[in-house]
Amino acid sequence: MSRWNLAIACTLAAALSSCAGDAARPSTPASTAKVPELKPGIPAGYLGRSPPDSLALVSPPPAEGSAGFAQDQSVHAAAQALRSGPRGTLATSDADLRFPHAAQTFECALGKSITPQATPRLYLLLQRSMVDAGMATYNAKNHYNRQRPFVHFSETTCTPDEEAALRKDGSYPSGHTAIGWTWALILVQVAPERADALLGRGRSFGESRLVCNAHWLSDVLAGRMVASAAVARLHADDTFLADVAAVREELRQAAPADAARCATEADQMAAIPGTL
Repeated sequence: MSRWNLAIACTLAAALSSCAGDAARPSTPASTAKVPELKPGIPAGYLGRSPPDSLALVSPPPAEGSAGFAQDQSVHAAAQALRSGPRGTLATSDADLRFPHAAQTFECALGKSITPQATPRLYLLLQRSMVDAGMATYNAKNHYNRQRPFVHFSETTCTPDEEAALRKDGSYPSGHTAIGWTWALILVQVAPERADALLGRGRSFGESRLVCNAHWLSDVLAGRMVASAAVARLHADDTFLADVAAVREELRQAAPADAARCATEADQMAAIPGTL
């Protein structure tokens, strides 16, 4: 494994860990079949060490002074105007990729509660596909090493404790967006009748990175491209396809999502002017 692959694998492993007290507990549901692991108890992705090559998929980010960068700046201003309100609350929640928190992202759009106990196959599917989508962004991230908007403007983000790490991590394409859009596309396969809600939530998840001041609009759009490539690759993986079929059956018995929480989330999903 290359140095950059090792670094992102460690980051994703930390996000996939659920913690209690001072010790990290394995988050892989005990009822699922044995899968490859990034570290003990932390599942690896489906695609192994060969995710899609984002550097071959996306064009260079907009240069300063270009029309594309002017659009990035315009959307940045519009997104920051929303940060102190309900949209900022949702963006801060979306920034947290740690499990089990991250598994709840699509509960309202899916209409089902997602837990390692009640929906272990779906929980594992989200964990594994997160690794594939996240790792797929890093060839382009490392090559372009784009400065993030909060650094460019000498501002803050919605996750101050992560800013030191973000300064060292390329902005283009957005890893959070790639992960969220990957999840949205996969869940549409699981529950096609919920497609509109799932894709809408996937879009808002990526756009939360604009509100958090962690990414430019072009980063988010490139993240969606990388996600689409990752899901296309997953469609050729027999284990992934079997897991999707198993999740469909699992969700038939799953409890509904919390109605009160979903009403709150609906109020938080304000559109950001200028996004595509």
